[in-house]
Amino acid sequence: MPVKRRVTIAQIAEEAGVSVPTVSKVINGRPEVAPETRQRVERLLQKHGYQRRTGQGDGPVGLLDLVFAEIESPWAMELVRGAEQAAHEAAASVVISVLHTHAGPGRDWLERIAARRTDGVIIVSSRLSVRQQGQLSARSIPFVVVDPEGEPPPGVASVGATNWHGGLAATRHLLDLGHTRIGMIGGPPDMLCSRARIDGYRAALETAGVSIDPELIRYGDFLVNSGHDAGHALLSLDNPPTAIFAGSDMQAFGVFEAARQRGLRVPEDLSVVGFDDLPLSRSAWPPLTTVRQPLEEMAALAARMVLAMGRGENTEARRVELSTDLVVRESTARPR
Repeated sequence: MPVKRRVTIAQIAEEAGVSVPTVSKVINGRPEVAPETRQRVERLLQKHGYQRRTGQGDGPVGLLDLVFAEIESPWAMELVRGAEQAAHEAAASVVISVLHTHAGPGRDWLERIAARRTDGVIIVSSRLSVRQQGQLSARSIPFVVVDPEGEPPPGVASVGATNWHGGLAATRHLLDLGHTRIGMIGGPPDMLCSRARIDGYRAALETAGVSIDPELIRYGDFLVNSGHDAGHALLSLDNPPTAIFAGSDMQAFGVFEAARQRGLRVPEDLSVVGFDDLPLSRSAWPPLTTVRQPLEEMAALAARMVLAMGRGENTEARRVELSTDLVVRESTARPR
């Protein structure tokens, strides 16, 4: 079987009709290249699967990039803690970027990363297109996606949690207490983790022989205000739920406030379950029953995977899901 020869910068330059230094500038994130030329070179880099050669001068620089779509929730701080822990073990530091979009890293960000060098990138809750994947690979930047927003492209390493199982366990807990009118507040409907949690909720109801009422399923953005608004909407129904499973702890806290404003007590009048097991869930009143997803462990594992990939120790992409666990506290009880 013939061995596929590795493409060189000179071959890319010849096919693109540009000089070798121009291709080098694109790979290294230098700004002085016309946009059309840059796009043409990047298409060819992706087409040929180009990867920058590494040599003695390309050793670890001691930097890991942790990239968030948004950073408005304490959930993000748990991931930062995990990444910092793994980076510290490897004598590296963590650089945090916030994209303010779920569309994945843009060209400007990629060029900055290429220009200053990094040992690897951890991308949190963002979509990663085939083109963006190719741009990172062409620059020999290893990357792992944590809690991917959509299905990761083939060949992309990812770390997530068993969201479906978590949704199933939360809903079964409420069913076992005797609830049959159970509201569900998910995250954005196009997010993979949100869909999985809602699918687990549906599976638990179907298995128990409880009909699924579409009116009881609402969507939000995993933050407090969306939990508050969706909680009010659910509790305003002619036949309101006796329990609500919120897709995040922050949404659950919003449900707490909505219940309080309506004169309802948790758990006497309304049971509430969250998802994440943030430190705040233990100190809330009442302490929140929730599904623990191991956020610190997820980020630490992603950091170790990226560092191993950079050392050439982990060449095959892996998809890892860490287990979730139901943590029962004081926000759930039998219905009145």
